[in-house]
Amino acid sequence: MKKLLFFTLTLLTLSACTSLRSVSEKGSPFSATQREMILSGDANTPMRVFLITNKQDSLLLRTHSQNVKADPKDPVLQLFIQRLYRTVTDSQSLGVGIAAPQVGILKNIIWVQRFDKPGFPFEAYLNPVIRQYSTKKQPCAEGCLSIPDTRGTTQIRAYAILLEYDRPDGSHQIEMVEDFTAVIFQHEIDHLNGILFIDHLQEEIRKAKGR
Repeated sequence: MKKLLFFTLTLLTLSACTSLRSVSEKGSPFSATQREMILSGDANTPMRVFLITNKQDSLLLRTHSQNVKADPKDPVLQLFIQRLYRTVTDSQSLGVGIAAPQVGILKNIIWVQRFDKPGFPFEAYLNPVIRQYSTKKQPCAEGCLSIPDTRGTTQIRAYAILLEYDRPDGSHQIEMVEDFTAVIFQHEIDHLNGILFIDHLQEEIRKAKGR
């Protein structure tokens, strides 16, 4: 009986993977290479985090990402969103946010842990754009999954931001975000523009020396 159950579950898993792979690439927001990366595992499989210490990874991390249609019926998109979540919450990562470029997919998709909401939930955002920054700044100790063993305190993060974005269900929203959660959004949206938090640190050092 156990062998029969195992065989049935295996067959269902293989069938699901085959079904996803058979989805037409026509109109897909992902390239063939990106689709292959996404379909290499199921929703519970973390993706490899790209590191700045690797030359090829670093080049991709410095590249601008592209918008993606928030289509709840796109199975490849939904699988990717789930795998990105699994990556940021993986025991080997344990970050408070992640951006698609950090796993090699140049699309404007991020996950952010909302410390401004009860239970501190992780939420996914597509095509996030910061429309306004507060003049008030806040220093913040930052680290990055793509930059091993490096932390630093940035001084330029806005205390509050006006954020516009799409959700995986296709809805479009605008909201004001404040405090530490606003820093996470700024950090992850920087990734979508090929910017790392160490760039801000280096700029601050340069300005300090120029005084």
